[in-house]
Amino acid sequence: MTISLVLGAALSATSGWAQAGSPLPTVRVSGTVSAGSTKQPIPGATVQVQRTHRGVVADAQGDFFLTALSSDTLLFRAIGYKPHRLVLGNTTLSQLVVQVKLVRDSIQLGEVRITADRPDRAIINRALRNMKRPSPPVVKVPKRAPKPKPLFPVDSTAPRPEAPTISGSNVDWLYDQFSRQGKERRKMEEIKAREAAEKAQQKRAEYNKAFRDNRGYE
Repeated sequence: MTISLVLGAALSATSGWAQAGSPLPTVRVSGTVSAGSTKQPIPGATVQVQRTHRGVVADAQGDFFLTALSSDTLLFRAIGYKPHRLVLGNTTLSQLVVQVKLVRDSIQLGEVRITADRPDRAIINRALRNMKRPSPPVVKVPKRAPKPKPLFPVDSTAPRPEAPTISGSNVDWLYDQFSRQGKERRKMEEIKAREAAEKAQQKRAEYNKAFRDNRGYE
């Protein structure tokens, strides 16, 4: 790397700097940052004062300007180039013009293996065998409750009509069979018996329907 220094103006005396409590002198540093191989300027290169976070960025022509202390160290960096440090070393100059040439940073890549065509079928089959296939989810089917059993056997036949009974003497029976009052009484009894049979059949049908609908006895 070649660094050209142009002398600006010397300070009055070095002995005056050594006085106790006197601030360190500042140096105005300017110049150009370029590539060492092509000598082309590097726009966007950064120039930073190492003891602080203060710095500048080179313009499109690679030029920069900043002010630092005479004891500072300047760090020049750019993408793709090795960083370079410039130690001012308590210079007695008040102005410094430099030309910094950065060297390309070579990055060595590891071994790269290129496989032509498609991979071997045996490799694909082995990879497929090693894959863990997700098991299908287990679906639990809820069991249906058994149909309720009736407390006693269900009989859907209609009740038999009551057989007429002969009570009393033969005269009463003949009177009951052939008289007007007897006929009317027997007719009323038949109507009542028929209504009772219909009610019993309807009740039994509702009872059986309750079990068929799985509602149980109500």
